[in-house]
Amino acid sequence: MSEPDFIIPGDRLPPGFAERIEQLPEVPAVPRPAATIVLTRPGAGALEVLLLKRSRSAGFVPGAYVFPGGRVDREDASDEILDRVDGLSSEDATVRLAMDRKADPPAVAYYLAAMREAFEETGILVARRADGSPAPDAAADAEALRCRDDLLADGASFSGVLDRLGCRLDGESVEYIAHWITPKVEPRRYDTRFFLAAVPESAQPVLHTAEISDSVWTTPQAALDGNSDGTFPMIFPTIKTLEDLSAFSHPSEAIEAYRSHSIRTILPTLVRIQGGIGIKIPENDEG
Repeated sequence: MSEPDFIIPGDRLPPGFAERIEQLPEVPAVPRPAATIVLTRPGAGALEVLLLKRSRSAGFVPGAYVFPGGRVDREDASDEILDRVDGLSSEDATVRLAMDRKADPPAVAYYLAAMREAFEETGILVARRADGSPAPDAAADAEALRCRDDLLADGASFSGVLDRLGCRLDGESVEYIAHWITPKVEPRRYDTRFFLAAVPESAQPVLHTAEISDSVWTTPQAALDGNSDGTFPMIFPTIKTLEDLSAFSHPSEAIEAYRSHSIRTILPTLVRIQGGIGIKIPENDEG
């Protein structure tokens, strides 16, 4: 057997997890559409990324540092939202994500869900005002904070929030960077598209504390170093994304580079090894 691409020690696994991966279900769970967004800003000689620490009571990877993200719904591509986006069309998204035009939810919904989740979880809005200036974030603007809270409480729609803040979503500041599907052995699976977004250097998060207990702006390499010494637990797709981003010194450089990248679909497999589990990435694309 070839060596795994990544090893998770047994002391970082939930009880009984290593034993369960040898019991592949007859019918794997259907992956749920999901979107993740890497918020980046300029730092001192290197780009910085925003990582959120999942609360211990969270249903998904409790205690791990993750990027903002969540479920994608067809409503994320409503006409009301699409009418409030610049620099991104449904056709652009379909081509870039290499999805069927009849997919449900459609390709553009993944982009818009990523931007919505960023605002819900951090209060940072990837958008611009009519004069071209960046949208206010909830840490610096009381109305933006009220809008975020109303959105979380289902007291406002995302399109309504944009109208209240006088903003339009900035599709040109967002780029598709990865596609991960949860291994077949997992009972809870996600078909997740990863995006990268550039936000102002001044951007600061206001957390959705029901699911997030902490946040940090950090360089990709510092986060990777923390994961290696056990102080910054992360899941494999987060680690691989940070490894890729560590090559860039500025958000604009990363966005420009990814625009010419062909993005492969990655469906890892899990194998039990002495002392933990191994994660293997197939050499060829998976559907």
